[in-house]
Amino acid sequence: MTVQSLYLWIPLLPLFAATVVGLFGRQLPRASAHWLTIAGVAASFALSVCVFMDALQGNVFNGAVYTWLTSGGNRFEVGFLIDRLTATMMVVVTFVSLMVHVYTIGYMAEDPGYSRFFSYISLFTFSMLMLVMSNNFMQLFFGWEAVGLVSYLLIGFWYKRPTAIYANLKAFLVNRVGDFGFLLGIGMVLYYLGSLDYAAVFSIAPQFADATVELIPGSPWSLMTVICILLFIGAMGKSAQVPLHVWLPDSMEGPTPISALIHAATMVTAGIFMVARMSPLYELSSTALSFVLVIGAITALFMGFLGIIQHDIKRVVAYSTLSQLGYMTVALGVSAYSVAIFHLMTHAFFKALLFLGAGSVIMGMHHDQDMRNMGGLRKYMPITWITSLIGSLALIGTPLFSGFYSKDSIIEAVKFSNITGSGFAYFAVLAGVFVTAFYSFRMYFLVFHGKEKWMQQADHGHDLHHAHEKHEHADDTDDSHDEHHHGLGPNDKPHESPWVVTLPLVLLAIPSVIIGYVAIDLMVFGDYFKDVIYVDHQQHGAMQELAHHFHGAGAMALHGLTSLPFILAASGVALAWFFYMKRPDIPAAIKARCGLIYRILDNKYGFDSFNEKFLAGGSRFLGDKLWQIGDVKLIDGLLVNGSARLVAHIAGLVRRLQTGLVYHYAFAMIIGAFLLLTVFMKI
Repeated sequence: MTVQSLYLWIPLLPLFAATVVGLFGRQLPRASAHWLTIAGVAASFALSVCVFMDALQGNVFNGAVYTWLTSGGNRFEVGFLIDRLTATMMVVVTFVSLMVHVYTIGYMAEDPGYSRFFSYISLFTFSMLMLVMSNNFMQLFFGWEAVGLVSYLLIGFWYKRPTAIYANLKAFLVNRVGDFGFLLGIGMVLYYLGSLDYAAVFSIAPQFADATVELIPGSPWSLMTVICILLFIGAMGKSAQVPLHVWLPDSMEGPTPISALIHAATMVTAGIFMVARMSPLYELSSTALSFVLVIGAITALFMGFLGIIQHDIKRVVAYSTLSQLGYMTVALGVSAYSVAIFHLMTHAFFKALLFLGAGSVIMGMHHDQDMRNMGGLRKYMPITWITSLIGSLALIGTPLFSGFYSKDSIIEAVKFSNITGSGFAYFAVLAGVFVTAFYSFRMYFLVFHGKEKWMQQADHGHDLHHAHEKHEHADDTDDSHDEHHHGLGPNDKPHESPWVVTLPLVLLAIPSVIIGYVAIDLMVFGDYFKDVIYVDHQQHGAMQELAHHFHGAGAMALHGLTSLPFILAASGVALAWFFYMKRPDIPAAIKARCGLIYRILDNKYGFDSFNEKFLAGGSRFLGDKLWQIGDVKLIDGLLVNGSARLVAHIAGLVRRLQTGLVYHYAFAMIIGAFLLLTVFMKI
C-alpha cells in the first residue's frame, strides 16, 4: 500500500467511529464507545506518523480526491495537500486527540452522555484533519465550519445547564462574525484571482501585488491587504484574538477534556495554521502583517492580565491560552511563520497537559474548581503535581523546556523586526513573560502548596455548599453532570486520578520537556518548511537576523539563563511565591487599594458588557422597533388591516345605493342610459 492511499483513511477512521458510536451508542455496550473511537484515532495517529516520515523525505502530494461540483470554469473539489506543514499538524492533532480520548474514559466515567461525548470528540478530530489537509479554500472552509459546529455541541454538552447553553451560543455567534469576514475573503480570492486552489492562487498572487479595489467609491485599497485582513478576521474568531476572544473563557462550561482538545492543538490553532499556509499572500501586504502584529500583541498582554484575578482553575488556563495565541499571532505578524507553527506545536503539548492536569485536580477535589478551596494537593496527587509543574515550567519559558525555545524565538524575532507596530509588540511580549509566570505559579502554589484549605472548606462550609449545590441542581435532570458545585465532604480527602487520566499526563509531559530542544534547529532554522512557507526576506528580514544569532539548542538554553525574558519569568515566579506562600495578605490589600483596576479586570475590560448592552441590546431594540413599526403598523396596520378597512369603507358607500326600491333603480337606469347616449353622440 502506497503512502498516498493512506491519506483518505486518516480523516475517515475517526469519522466512521464517530458515526457508529453516535448512531448506535445506546444499543452497544458502554465500553464500545471508547474502544471504537480510540481505535479510530489511534489508527489515524499511526498513519499520520507514516505520512510525517514520508514528508520528511521531501515527498509532497497535492491532488483532488473528489469533485463536488463544476460551475462555469470553477471546480469545487475535496483535495489534499500533504507537505511538512500539514504532516506536522496531523501528528499534533491526532496525538493530542488520542490523549484526550484515553483521559475521557476516566473523566466522564459516570456521565450519562458517555457515548455521545466520544462521538463528538471523534467527529471533532475528523473536522480538524479535513481542515489541515485541505488543498483549496472550499475544503478549508468546510473544515473551518465543521470544527465550529462540533465545538458548539461540545461546549453545550451539558445542555440542561443554562450557563452551558449561553456559552455555546456565544461561541457560535462570535465565530459567525469572524467567519463572515473569512467568507468574504474567500469570495474575493475566487472573484479576483479566479481559483480556490492554493497552488493556483499562490502562483498568480504576485501579479496582483499592486492591484487596488474601491470598497468605497473614490477610495482605492490594496487588493491583497483587503483579502489578507478579511481572512485574518476569520482567524480572529477561531483563534480568539481581541475583540473576538470573548467566547473562549466561557467555553470552560464544557467538560475539561474538550477544553483541552479545543484550546490546545485543534480549533483555536486553526487560525494560526491558516495564516501560515497563506504566507505567500500575507508577504504581499505589510499593512496586513502590521494589523496581525498589533492585534496579536494586544491579545498576548491584556488577556494575560485577566488570568491574574481568576479563581476558577480552568479559567486561568483558558486566559493563558488566549495570551499564548497572541504570541503565535505576533510571530505571524513579523513574518516568523515557522516560529508561530513551532510555538503552536510546543504549546499544544504543554497546554493540553495543563488542561488535563486541571481536570485531574478537579476530579481529586470532587469537582470543585475554585482554587481558594485547594492547597497542599502535592502529597495527595503526586503524578498530577509533577506533570502540572512540568507544564507550568514549559509555559513560562524555562530554559531547556519546549516552551522556552518557541517563546524566546518569538520574542527575538519581534526584536529584530522593523515592521510597523513591532516596538509595541516587543514591549507586549516581554511584559507578557512576567505576567504569564506570575499567574501560572499563582495557580501552581494555590493548588499544590500551602495550607490545605479544602479541609477548612469541608469542615466549616460544607452545609452551605451543599445547599448551594442543591439549588444549582434544582432544574437539572440525571442527564446533566456538573463540574462546578460539588466539593469534598467533611470526611473526604483529595485522591490521585486513575491511570487512564494520569497516563495521558505523563505522555504529554515528555514532549513538553524535549520537543523544543529536538525540533528547533530543523523547524525554525533548517529547511523544514522550504517551499511550504514563503518569506520575503528583503522586506521582512527578522528571521534571517534571528538565524545569525542561533548557535544550537544547547547554546540557546545557556544564553537564555542570562536573558531578559528569563529574568522576567523568574521575577514573576518569585513574586507569586512571595504573595501566595509567604504573605497572602498582600494580594488582598492590593485588591482593596486598587479597586478600580480590579473592577476593570473583573469586568474583562467591558467587552462582554459592551456586547451584551450595545450589540445584543441594540439588536433587540432594533428588532423590537422593526416589529412595532414594520410589522404591527406598516404590514398589519396599513397593508393588511388598512386594505380591509378601505374595502369596508367603499362597500359601505356602495351599500347606500342598494335601497331595494324599484323606482330608485328605474331612475338610475334612466340616468345611466342618458349618460351613455350623451357619450355615444359625442363620439
